[in-house]
Amino acid sequence: MTQNQLQFQPGLSLSSFLNDYGTEVQCETALEKSRWPKGYICPACKSRSHCIVWHGKVKTFQCNLCHAQVTLTSGTIFHATKLSLVKWFQAMYFMTQTKNNIYALELKRLIGVCYHTSWRVKHTLAQVMSEREETTILSGRVEVDDASFHKKFTAAF
Repeated sequence: MTQNQLQFQPGLSLSSFLNDYGTEVQCETALEKSRWPKGYICPACKSRSHCIVWHGKVKTFQCNLCHAQVTLTSGTIFHATKLSLVKWFQAMYFMTQTKNNIYALELKRLIGVCYHTSWRVKHTLAQVMSEREETTILSGRVEVDDASFHKKFTAAF
């Protein structure tokens, strides 16, 4: 049997992840590039002209035309969170790097938060991943893990 290329594709090691997303600044930069790949665009008037206003530690983008203010996390799953982006990114890493499900208790230990917080983060991320995959239509040849296939197949009968 040939080696499954999907299963053995190179992943992101923990040390590489921490090099890229180990600080709050690195996570903020990644989020900003993800939200506005071509630079900030005002959600109200679509202007690119803006300035940065600091409200304590909160970086706020203010449109120079309409003066609308937007934080980096507003309108995202991180909106109004008190949890650092580093913790959110760590949770995303651990949830996506395992073949099996990760329990909220294990996530609690891995990212260093209380159980309630890990449970909410895990379920928020799972909901977002589910919504994203809802519209994906599989086509072509799909290989299914034999254990999960057997479980689903026998449950149907």
